[in-house]
Amino acid sequence: MKRNLLILLSFALTFMGCERDDTSDIVINITNNPSTSDGVIELSGVFTEDLTLSNSEEYLITGPLLMAENTTLTVPAGAEIKVAPVGVNAYIAILPGAQINAAGTSSNPIVFTSNAGTPSSGDWGGIVICGKAPINSTADGSEDTATTEVGGLSYGGNTPNDNSGRLEYVRLEYVGGAIDGNAELNGLSLYAVGSETIIDYVQIFKGSDDGFEFFGGTVNASHLVVTDAEDDSIDWTEGYTGSLTDVYVIQNEGIGHDSGFEMDGFNTDFSNEGGYFSAPNVTNVTVIGDNDSGRAFRLRAGSRGIFSNVMVSNFGRGFVIQDDEPGQATSEGVLDGDTSVTDISFTGVDTPVVLTDLENVLTEADVIFGDAANATGTDFATWGANWTAN
Repeated sequence: MKRNLLILLSFALTFMGCERDDTSDIVINITNNPSTSDGVIELSGVFTEDLTLSNSEEYLITGPLLMAENTTLTVPAGAEIKVAPVGVNAYIAILPGAQINAAGTSSNPIVFTSNAGTPSSGDWGGIVICGKAPINSTADGSEDTATTEVGGLSYGGNTPNDNSGRLEYVRLEYVGGAIDGNAELNGLSLYAVGSETIIDYVQIFKGSDDGFEFFGGTVNASHLVVTDAEDDSIDWTEGYTGSLTDVYVIQNEGIGHDSGFEMDGFNTDFSNEGGYFSAPNVTNVTVIGDNDSGRAFRLRAGSRGIFSNVMVSNFGRGFVIQDDEPGQATSEGVLDGDTSVTDISFTGVDTPVVLTDLENVLTEADVIFGDAANATGTDFATWGANWTAN
């Protein structure tokens, strides 16, 4: 395997974005030191040429592993890649212009997991993919970039059909983590990922932060599973405008969770420079809560969204619309026809729809359409068989 030994300073200068942030200073020591110990190949550092893993080798990721522009990380079907349990100090990042090619199968999924003897959520930082698709934290149509919460990696641009590769039949276990309230790593963090990228059949299993988080971009993702995320299971912000199809979320009791879906129209730590809001289409969803007072869906910061065929069970609140940013009302999306829910059922939900303290007067009939009897959710028992963990 080939690599270019870069020093951290030159890496930081090369990939620095233009957006300011208020996160704490984060120093990541990149060792650039792939080595072999007891037959295990240890991986970390910045790779400036392709990295192809093999099922005949055993790997341990010991720190940040970053794939630079014009490189591809290839992981074969059936591979199990272990990561040192050092929290957010070990993760995989696909930088703008790079790709990941991780295509498993239902009988031979790819598993990224903790190397701890007794693994637990937050053991490692998950996968970060940075693309060149639009984000609304920069001006619409610009080539300006922002920087990730951890690592200060550049993302964003003006290429809606950007291609960062593929993840298929992949499971990410014991992931996530936060340095502070503004700097977090999720199971799969998708920063400005474009529509030519394939995200299909991916599970986040026991993460200490969000399961999937979409920071702008246009990627379409399907067959997503989130099991026991300790924060939000699905999260979006910064003008995400892709589609999500067939999503299964389960929050078991005794774990501690936040929302099933947490949906922001823009990043409120900055501003809506692009002048538009997140507005994805979400179809075939089952969200199972842990019988506490949490929310299944919360739209805020102007977020829009078209939802159809949704089943919600065991939550305190079902579908919440929140106007929390003056002049950028989430409720306006309902009036404009950019937000609606068709065919949704609520079982064991204390308050199915919450429409209070809004800038625009709404009724449930303005938001909810169709018939609860038509809601079937997603057929997880069929498409989730064999490759997912319980």
